[in-house]
Amino acid sequence: MGVITRWPQHQLCLSDNERAAAVAAVERAFASTLESLKVDIGLVDMFEAIYVPLGAWLACQKQQKSGPLVMGINGAQGAGKSTLFNLLEVILTEGFGLKVVGFSIDDLYKTYDERRELSETVHPLLRTRGVPGTHDVDLGIDILNSLIASDENTITKIPVFDKSTDDRCQAAVWQEWIGPADVIVLEGWCVGADPQEPEQLAKAINDLESEQDTAGLWREYVNAQLAGPYQELFSMIEVLVMLKVPSMDAVFEWRSLQEKKLAERVKYIYDTQQPTEHLRIMNEEQIQRFIQHYERLTRHMLEEMPSRADVTLCLNNNHKIAEIKINKPLQSCN
Repeated sequence: MGVITRWPQHQLCLSDNERAAAVAAVERAFASTLESLKVDIGLVDMFEAIYVPLGAWLACQKQQKSGPLVMGINGAQGAGKSTLFNLLEVILTEGFGLKVVGFSIDDLYKTYDERRELSETVHPLLRTRGVPGTHDVDLGIDILNSLIASDENTITKIPVFDKSTDDRCQAAVWQEWIGPADVIVLEGWCVGADPQEPEQLAKAINDLESEQDTAGLWREYVNAQLAGPYQELFSMIEVLVMLKVPSMDAVFEWRSLQEKKLAERVKYIYDTQQPTEHLRIMNEEQIQRFIQHYERLTRHMLEEMPSRADVTLCLNNNHKIAEIKINKPLQSCN
């Protein structure tokens, strides 16, 4: 399938020659890896139509401020947040000469033991990672502050979360970023989310809530966390890009695909003779139940976020960008 939509002409940044040079640089950077990435060959056309113009737009945002640009990428499970970050990292680095560092809100998850304690003291559903209240928000704020204020000698350690074991990796294997960055990216399914109004919490919206949160205590706690500590973290984001999925059905389908890929990686890494129960690979029924933890906030974001996200990339059922909406005014960077 070819390109369905293009970056809006009135928001094109830099000159035609500058963007063309960036496209050429990005294609060179990806030339040896496109096949190994196993992505749609149409991605090459997408560089010129969407991704490089988005990179140019972000580069202009960076030019118009002092210090690093803090960017957020929002999108439901399976939307392609990590892929978008990987593309932008190459585009901004190779095409526009910017230093880019990023991490996922998933890597800020509280440890399994911390979530188990939450499940015993607040609500049993908090043992499951994902919803606001299950992340170490203070750690995320500290990481962003370190990256924003860094000099050439600053070392910023970024945690790594292993979804196959459902726990945070040991500090010895955390990522390290040395020195300053031009663009800092925080990506995650609830990045930039606003809380719901109290009256919106009254009615259960799925089987999980009606069966395991009959009094609404879990969703009230999650909403309170989102309204409090998470807003401090999200307030540090200067540009918010949303990958808008077409429906909750698509979320289930794409999240199922992610789990299958995780299982394939696990099979590759671990000897098949070894026990794998501890790796927590989910079947489709478990995935459906898992996604219900996120359904309320996902539906809320799909309704309200496109009107305020700086850039919304609307996906169709085939996972292609079908429409682009831009809310953030940008002074000419040509």
